[in-house]
Amino acid sequence: MAQVTEAIFTHGILKPEGNLALREAQRVRLIIEPIDDETESGDRQAAFDRLRSGIAAMDFFLREPLPSRDALHDRA
Repeated sequence: MAQVTEAIFTHGILKPEGNLALREAQRVRLIIEPIDDETESGDRQAAFDRLRSGIAAMDFFLREPLPSRDALHDRA
């Protein structure tokens, strides 16, 4: 059964914030995902800013009128 919890890394040891339903000496698989890393949030903000500027530079307007329904059916 998978469990999700937060932990604090101190002096080379991961200390879970809550109790874990594990037996003594049980092997587990860890996936480490930092949750308070300032550089990650800065990278995320920079990526978001690039996305917003890219969207702002896009041209969503047609240069010609939309085809009529009859014209669309003639193509098929």
